[in-house]
Parts: sequence; C-alpha cells; structure tokens
Amino acid sequence: MSRVVSATFRDSLSVSLTVGAYGVAFGAAAVANGFSVIQSCFLSLLTFSGASQFAVVGVIGAGGTSISAITTASLLGLRNALYGVIMAPRLQVHGIKRAIAAHITIDESTGVALGQEVRGADQMRKGFWYTGIGVFIFWNLFTLAGALGAQAMGDIRAFGLDSAVPAAFLGLVWPRLKKNSDRALAVGCALFAIAMTPILPAGLPIIATAFIAIAVGLRK
Repeated sequence: MSRVVSATFRDSLSVSLTVGAYGVAFGAAAVANGFSVIQSCFLSLLTFSGASQFAVVGVIGAGGTSISAITTASLLGLRNALYGVIMAPRLQVHGIKRAIAAHITIDESTGVALGQEVRGADQMRKGFWYTGIGVFIFWNLFTLAGALGAQAMGDIRAFGLDSAVPAAFLGLVWPRLKKNSDRALAVGCALFAIAMTPILPAGLPIIATAFIAIAVGLRK
C-alpha cells in the first residue's frame, strides 16, 4: 500500500471509527424511546443517516406521529441529495454500484472524499468508498451494541462520543481552509449553528449553515 493510499485509508478509518462509535448513542436512545432492538437495527441499516434516525426516535419518543417523524427525517436527509449531486460526476458509477453509492453518500463519505482532492481523483473515490463502507459497518455494529446495552449504560454522554464526531470533522476540514475568509466563514457558521441549536429542531442549524456557505460562495 503506497503512502498516498495509506494516508487516504488512515483518514477514512479515523472518521469511520469515530462516527461509527456514536451509533452506540443511537441504539441506546432508540431503545430508551420505545423501539425494540430489531427496530433500532433496521433503522440504522435502511435509513443510515444519523440526524434523520435521531429525529425519528426523538419525534416518536415525544409522542409524535409516524407522519411527522418521517417528514422531519426526510427534511434532514435532503442534504444527502445535495452531496449526491457533488459526488456523482466524481464517482461515475452505474447499476447496483450506483445504488450502493447513493446509500452511503453521507456527511462523512463526502467530507473525506473532498478532503483527498489534493491527492487526485482516484484517491477521492477511494476516500468515499473506504469511509462510506466503514461508517456503515461500524455504525450498525455499534447500534446493535447500544441497543443491547441500553439499560446498563446509563447516560451515554458520559462517554464523550457526542463531542468526538465534530472533533474528527474539525481535524479533517480545518487544514483545507487556506484563506482567512474561509476560516472566518467557518467560524461564523459554527457560531450561528450554536446560537440556533436551542431554537431550531435538531439538524436544521447545520443545514442552515450549508446554505449560508453556498450563498457566500456564489457571491465570490
């Protein structure tokens, strides 16, 4: 394995493990809100979008209807469609491979893929597949572990997994911000998301910052 491939694999594995481990929190939260272990696992297998999955569990747990849960989850999942537009011309896949790629087109696989841009198109594709498949495997395994151990684990936040995911992304994204204006935009979006978190439903502050970044980019 060459140095370039090793670096791509290292980036992918570090994100996959960190994000996948947070599946413990989802498994525990799902069972705590009335889902069975099997239902929790199927949500991870078929939905495979952390924000959408937590939205479903949160809405149902709060007494909401299935329709409202699906609507909220679908709204949060719209960003994955935008990622698909970005990744499709880079991956250039067809048939069953295209369907698999669509299922693992998430924040992490897209972020790592774009992070390999300086290493070339081939490494971008490998970063996408390594990360997407890695997160899928670890997320589902840890979902099962969280669901099975929900009663014994107590407060999942005590493990620090909720802060590990954004920390991994910060380490991945920050080196790509070459200009002061890019860094200022990133900090501004982060502050906006923090300020909106108590006001907007879960996941929407992040979606809002994406539109802010797009608007600023179009004006350049």
